[in-house]
Amino acid sequence: MFSPSHCLFLRCLFKSPKSFMVQEIKIRCKNNKKTLQLPIGSTLWDAYHALNLQMPYGPVSAKVNNKVEGLHYRFYNDKDVEFLDVTSSSGMRTYTRSLFFVLVKAVKDLFPGCVLRIETPVSRGYYCDLRIGRPIEEDDVTAIWRRMREIVDADIPFHRIQSPTEDAIEMFRRQGMTSKVRLLESYGAIYTHYYQLDQTVDYFYGSLLTSTGGLKVFDVMKYYDGLLLRIPSRKNPEKLEEMVHQEKMLEIFREHHRWQEIVGLGTVGDFNKACQEGRTTELINVAEALQEKKIVRIADEIQSRRNLKLILIAGPSSSGKTTFSKRLSIQLMANGIKPYPISLDDYFLDREYTPRDEHGEYDFESLYALDLPFFNSQLQALLAGEEVELPHFNFQTGVREKSGKKLRLEDHMILILEGIHGLNPELTAQIEEQYKYRIYVSAMTTILLDAHNYIPTTDNRLLRRIIRDYKYRGYSALDTIRRWPSVREGEDKWIFPYQEEADAMFNSALLFELAVIRNQALPILERVPENVPEYSEAYRLRKFLRYFVPMADDEIPPTSLLREFVGGSSFHY
Repeated sequence: MFSPSHCLFLRCLFKSPKSFMVQEIKIRCKNNKKTLQLPIGSTLWDAYHALNLQMPYGPVSAKVNNKVEGLHYRFYNDKDVEFLDVTSSSGMRTYTRSLFFVLVKAVKDLFPGCVLRIETPVSRGYYCDLRIGRPIEEDDVTAIWRRMREIVDADIPFHRIQSPTEDAIEMFRRQGMTSKVRLLESYGAIYTHYYQLDQTVDYFYGSLLTSTGGLKVFDVMKYYDGLLLRIPSRKNPEKLEEMVHQEKMLEIFREHHRWQEIVGLGTVGDFNKACQEGRTTELINVAEALQEKKIVRIADEIQSRRNLKLILIAGPSSSGKTTFSKRLSIQLMANGIKPYPISLDDYFLDREYTPRDEHGEYDFESLYALDLPFFNSQLQALLAGEEVELPHFNFQTGVREKSGKKLRLEDHMILILEGIHGLNPELTAQIEEQYKYRIYVSAMTTILLDAHNYIPTTDNRLLRRIIRDYKYRGYSALDTIRRWPSVREGEDKWIFPYQEEADAMFNSALLFELAVIRNQALPILERVPENVPEYSEAYRLRKFLRYFVPMADDEIPPTSLLREFVGGSSFHY
């Protein structure tokens, strides 16, 4: 016999489904500061419509408890939500990935058996290597654009599918998608999410849109012997990003891609496999040798130009400019040239004359924070054979002072100036071009996650900076991530417009470095608390780093560029 409580339980269990109440969860929306109750299992897309939000350029994704999720995401617990549009960096990444998938499908539909690699962010778009068995023609590009437009106009859903990783691997292997097979084999996850667009499947790192209809703004054009996929502007998503030709930058990327293709290490899966086979020492030695070879070539080029007196080195944050200048100095000395470094910081205007930004704060990143007339007058005097007294800027008082250091250019001496404004023509406008040699340094990451997932160069530099700031400047990952948008704004304004002015470009990224960075960056990133907006970026970087097999740094030489960030350098900074 059942007890009364058991009988009550059984009566409830076998009641008509209509008698059950639908369980609801609470959604707190940061966009409008409202709380919403929804049936359990509702999606982000459902929540957006229920909240009646009006986002002209979205939504494309959302932060759920400060983790970025696609609009496919379903709620099973109470959550905090912030919807994102394409004006945000996370939203633009979602838009761009979705556009990549449309391009992949269009190309496969038109050219069965072709090979497509999304390789390089360049010219404010993405360079893609397409191999169809013959040179790419304008008619081919037109056909690709038309097919992409058809896919977008059809508003086809992006289906997010979860499966056991071994099943996903086998599916990609049958389709000949080797780079994805190797990536997933080395990642070690039990389950894998991939996407399906009509009959085309692919794996993408991060979320996609719910359907193709949201991809209104794009273009594709022939660019050298490949394609350039163009995307909307974050500032004005109704228009394409303004195209900027970057032939020198593209060639640096392609040079490295060609080398990686020759040695069979074009993707992270290839790299991980090589590490698992015990080739770490070889990878380190070859990557370091390639950089040294490039530095030697630059030093030889400088030696061949007899009139040179001023080397200008510029690059964005955490590009390794300082270590590069030190290694270049060594090679110049080996060529019989005596380098002499000059710090731009000593030419700051007195604090009271420093320009301010739109927030009323001192804008030390501005070119006009420097005393340009005084700086150029000293350079002119030095080039004329005169002796000058170098200045010293007192950062405590905010006043430029005399240093007592006298300098006269001797035979075989050359000035080295490292700073963000080095490539700006206005910096040395009064100095004849024959005396100047400009070098652009940046971490131009060339290894791909897989054939359809590139690695942003900015992520490489941000991870370097997070480690350096934590180890040597007393800043947390939270501090560095919070400052990063303003750093990027300064780079966009003062550095990137002048990249193509360089006489030489140097790629400071090392093939193995993200595997080394993983060990140091993960514990630092894990300290970012979940209840701050920066957590989403910290979480994204943590997920990204786990694609790499960890590598110890004990075999990295003390002169390596990477030592500037991870420690153990033989140079003094």
